[in-house]
Amino acid sequence: MRVGVIGGGLMGSGIAEVCARSGVDVTVVEVDPGHAERSQQAIAKSLDRGVRAGKLSEEDRAAAWDRLVYTAQLEDVEGSDAAIEAIIEDESAKRDLFKRLDQILPDAQFLASNTSSVPIMKLGAGTSKPDRVLGLHFFNPVPVLPLVEIVHSIMTSDATAVVAREFAEKTLGKECIDSQDRAGFVVNALLIPYLLSAIRMFESGFASKEDIDDGMKLGCAHPMGPLRLSDLIGLDTLLAVSESLYDEFRDPSSVAPALLNRMVEAGLLGRKSGRGFYDYSN
Repeated sequence: MRVGVIGGGLMGSGIAEVCARSGVDVTVVEVDPGHAERSQQAIAKSLDRGVRAGKLSEEDRAAAWDRLVYTAQLEDVEGSDAAIEAIIEDESAKRDLFKRLDQILPDAQFLASNTSSVPIMKLGAGTSKPDRVLGLHFFNPVPVLPLVEIVHSIMTSDATAVVAREFAEKTLGKECIDSQDRAGFVVNALLIPYLLSAIRMFESGFASKEDIDDGMKLGCAHPMGPLRLSDLIGLDTLLAVSESLYDEFRDPSSVAPALLNRMVEAGLLGRKSGRGFYDYSN
């Protein structure tokens, strides 16, 4: 099987790696040369960790690496059996991309988005076959976390959902849950208000960031506190999902705190930028 992964950022790199490790040939489309280089370096390091941990043999590592091809041209995904989009959380950019994929891959089994906030129906609406468009929402870090949300729009066919589920479960070894095409899907609809509440608590001076995180780790057995988790997700992604949730449900708990807006404006996006609520420069 051959899959096109569009976007070489944190999520796209993880999706590409998992596909390659599962025996799938992957064409990664990343227009920015610097991002493409960082993506390849990240995957190489992850594969090396797999070898050191005894989860991959040297032969398996080499085979996975050989299945990865990087390009700056979207047309190079032509002939792929499926495509997974993992570009920035911008509705207009994603809609334009799906229109192009629809033309380049007329026979693909499915066109999937890893979006956290954009309605799948809007992505499929601009294509000639909206029934083959759905969401495959992976979680960061993709090689570690087993979950994939399968998001059905009102236009997604049952046949498409079955094929996508088989790909995620049988080929990639993931565990899947189904979600309707509503803002936040299952996980983020529950998670985002919790993270925003933690940010408000810190913003108000109620508690330090360390005490907020330790409170949820030690008191609720969470593996990571909410502010460190926000940094891991990416504060720009968190803001985009919160806006999507509020637009759909008008729930005050989904309104982004002023601090979150200011941090995103300042480029303090969390781990991927080197600094968020915590400093990752070292």
